[in-house]
Amino acid sequence: MTLTWNPAQYLKFATSRTRAASDLLTRVMLDAPSAVVDLGCGPGNSTALLAARWPEAGVTGVDSSPEMLATARAAMPRLSWVQADVGSWAPTAPADLLFANAVLHWLPDHEALLPRLMGCLLPGGVLAVQMPTNYDTPAYRLIRDLAGSPSRSDWRPPLAPEAYYRILAPHAATVDIWETEYQQVMGGVDDILEWAKGTVLLPYLQGIDGDEAASLLTRYRDGLLDLYPAQPDGKVLFPFKRLFFVAVSK
Repeated sequence: MTLTWNPAQYLKFATSRTRAASDLLTRVMLDAPSAVVDLGCGPGNSTALLAARWPEAGVTGVDSSPEMLATARAAMPRLSWVQADVGSWAPTAPADLLFANAVLHWLPDHEALLPRLMGCLLPGGVLAVQMPTNYDTPAYRLIRDLAGSPSRSDWRPPLAPEAYYRILAPHAATVDIWETEYQQVMGGVDDILEWAKGTVLLPYLQGIDGDEAASLLTRYRDGLLDLYPAQPDGKVLFPFKRLFFVAVSK
């Protein structure tokens, strides 16, 4: 199943979605890379961070979505943009940095994927990855309770941190792994619903007709009301856990 992404929906929460990319970037210790690639660049919000940090570098955004790439290209026409599946993409020459913000959790077989990506780096190059790890949080469990498993068969939760260390260590000089839980302050459960419509709900909504989709969204919103009570000021805290790792090639 090929997902159709909506850049405007995704960017409704651009600040929160970009925050993790910014935090990941602070742990990338490269002074003057020549070839920087943003894997799963989406609408370019993370790519913009890379271009701002290294303005002299050749920065390329790679994404499978023509809709996302069109938005990114319109915002930053001087950068290079490639439509490709990150799972099979390879650079024409080894890169200094492969930056993958919130994309690899959509791809299967990380045991094979990550060593392949490490092999696409120059010596001393960096693979920097961030993935949501919310599979067992209330909002995600609610979706599965209402609609079962996602229709996209390769959608699955990321592995445990120690599993990623075991995969990366044979191919890396150093591996840095950490987790962060962001307490995202949302205007209410409607914001959580809109957030989910931009990402995790896509495999469900694109496989059903309009009436069924509307019913699922209504039932999902009703369930969120019980799971995420309003704070005294009316806002809702939406915990969001993410896994990060930065691996430096040998």
